[in-house]
Amino acid sequence: MIVKFVNTSHHPLPKYETPQSAGMDLRAFLPEGPVTLKPLERGLVKTGLFMELPEGYEAQVRPRSGLALKKGITVLNSPGTIDADYRGEICVILINLSNEEFVINDGERIAQMVIARHEQAEIVQVEELTDTERGAGGFGHTGAS
Repeated sequence: MIVKFVNTSHHPLPKYETPQSAGMDLRAFLPEGPVTLKPLERGLVKTGLFMELPEGYEAQVRPRSGLALKKGITVLNSPGTIDADYRGEICVILINLSNEEFVINDGERIAQMVIARHEQAEIVQVEELTDTERGAGGFGHTGAS
């Protein structure tokens, strides 16, 4: 599969860091300088990347585990979805869930992106659904452990 990118930043294109990586890191493109996220503040961070996905694929923008664990920084709408027909700039909605300010520098790896195949469902309205053993049970219905 080929994914086309236009890169208006001065950073390298996303790439898989290991042969079995599922995600590629996205870097902040901040030509005006660093951005600070205060505790509980969210912000839209540009990447300078524009992408063309093949039909039937999406890109999922996910948090980087190290930033989440060490700094409390995560992707607010995780996973963010980039549709195959979107041609705008890839941006990442970050939120600071820590008690300390977090400075985002130009070129910093801020999120990861996973390309995934998807299906579009045929939507059919019916009067009732088939019964299952689980039924409507959810939100912990199988117990705490």
